[in-house]
Amino acid sequence: MDIVITGSIAYDYLMRFPGRFKEHLLAENLDKVTLSFLVDDMSRHWGGIAANIAYSMALLGQRPRIMGTVGRDFAEYRGWLEAAGVDTSCVVVIDKVYTASFFANTDLDNNQISSFYSGAMAYAKDYTLADTVPGNPDYVVISPNDPTAMVQLADECEQRGILFMYDPSQQVPRLDGATLRHSIERCHSLVVNEYEWEMIKSKTGMSREDVLRQAKILIVTLGKHGAEIYADGQCYPIPVFPLPDHAIADPTGVGDAFRAGILCGLAMNWPWDVTGRCAALCAAYVLENVGTQNHRFTPQEFVARYRTAFDDRGVLDTLLSKNQVAHP
Repeated sequence: MDIVITGSIAYDYLMRFPGRFKEHLLAENLDKVTLSFLVDDMSRHWGGIAANIAYSMALLGQRPRIMGTVGRDFAEYRGWLEAAGVDTSCVVVIDKVYTASFFANTDLDNNQISSFYSGAMAYAKDYTLADTVPGNPDYVVISPNDPTAMVQLADECEQRGILFMYDPSQQVPRLDGATLRHSIERCHSLVVNEYEWEMIKSKTGMSREDVLRQAKILIVTLGKHGAEIYADGQCYPIPVFPLPDHAIADPTGVGDAFRAGILCGLAMNWPWDVTGRCAALCAAYVLENVGTQNHRFTPQEFVARYRTAFDDRGVLDTLLSKNQVAHP
């Protein structure tokens, strides 16, 4: 299945605060916040939502294409992604700027305060799928990107009859209700976390039933409570993959890995309960590491680990074949 993932490609700067943000936020003074958190450490990693999703998909044996705009400092990053199995031929280099950067500060409760510098991503609105991606992809992912680019991509997919997943996540605060509704009404699937879903309901006035009258699939991730997949007229509750507390390193990128598992299941036409649990295991691999692309596994290792906690009924045998080709 030819999947094109559009969205941010960035460098991640991850910091760890040895305290709890809530202890320093005063409810009566939230209208005049001035805070500085002294962090214990900082590390730089490969990141960006499109690249993160594609990386985990590649580990699962897929060959996704990513479409996005990057800066003149992308050469080393391109080599990393290609070595992992990601097709970067649709990435556009903007030589006059630097690649986007994500700055995340995480506290002891794994809460985060983040900022994002768009850099080259601001040029994404100047490029269409038709101009950038050869052929007609089977499926497109519209993940956080330049807001105008996200709307344009949704319209282009609708006009060309291309199914797409809408994953507004970090851009939900930036997008207004009309813009969110516009893309939701055109998408094949909508994937959000619990807080983003509440924001979307508030901004658009749409209920779960309203969304499912437009989209085929609604997926809401619930943090430590797992996820819910609404598809085929059913709700599939998805548990988290069991991890001991001491194994949790950093939550950054967990949602991106979860989406990679969902997309692999779509590509392989797996049942939703197996697809969701695969997504949960992908998320666990990231949760165990600092950085969004520092986890490693082979398809064989992935299947073996899955079967220590879940029953796939033999479905995942398809991951063990090098000649896997499937279309939903």
